[in-house]
Amino acid sequence: MNGENIVVWFSCGAASAVAAKLTIEKYGNDNNIRVVNTFVAEEDVDNRRFLEDVSQWIGRPIEIAINPKYPNCSAAEVWEKRQYMSGIYGAPCTKELKKEARYLWEKQHNPDWHVFGFTADEKIRHNNFIKSERSNVIPTLIDAGISKAECYTVLLNAGIALPNIYQRGYPNANCIGCVKSTSATYWNHVRRVDPQVFKSRSEQSRRLGVRLVRYKGQRMFLDELPETAFGAPLKSMQFECGIFCEPENIVR
Repeated sequence: MNGENIVVWFSCGAASAVAAKLTIEKYGNDNNIRVVNTFVAEEDVDNRRFLEDVSQWIGRPIEIAINPKYPNCSAAEVWEKRQYMSGIYGAPCTKELKKEARYLWEKQHNPDWHVFGFTADEKIRHNNFIKSERSNVIPTLIDAGISKAECYTVLLNAGIALPNIYQRGYPNANCIGCVKSTSATYWNHVRRVDPQVFKSRSEQSRRLGVRLVRYKGQRMFLDELPETAFGAPLKSMQFECGIFCEPENIVR
């Protein structure tokens, strides 16, 4: 590979950070590599610190791609404008702030190859993505045999603190109060750790008529969820908003 334009989509998660580092080390001398993030305002503020740390580590600036229809990059604004938060048609914040931002950047810069944070334990997600979205994907972490857990170790060994959201018990660096989750365990975790976010999601979902959580087989409003309600452990929930935003094994 020589003289190609490669874009690494950085999600402020550990896997995409390591994917960026390895891609630059492997292909950086002979190709043009750019690292791009699609920012969402509802992410933890420490994600921006992590982005800067990773930028210094990889020796490259990390660009921001946005959908100009939503210059504030706010998921809550998307939900309000669309009068829809999440359901059988997915979450509009994913489409507007992640996918559309990525598509617009692609149209302007026309990359030859894409790199995402698919790890060695996510080969199915990678295969699904190349079938449904883009076939020109370099599986950097899969080729290197690096798992999600190993990505955390790589960063810690490099002296880079993981995003604070991990330390607060969340399984990924997604937005706080991700509306794609229907897990009672997840939402009661948000209620305990980020009560203002829980309150905001409760009020907006009630106003828009969206039952975000499932408990005992029933969909309900967040303000109806008992504080003692729990399902499967939070650590078993694996969903990434990232750039591709493909749910897998979401706790129901």
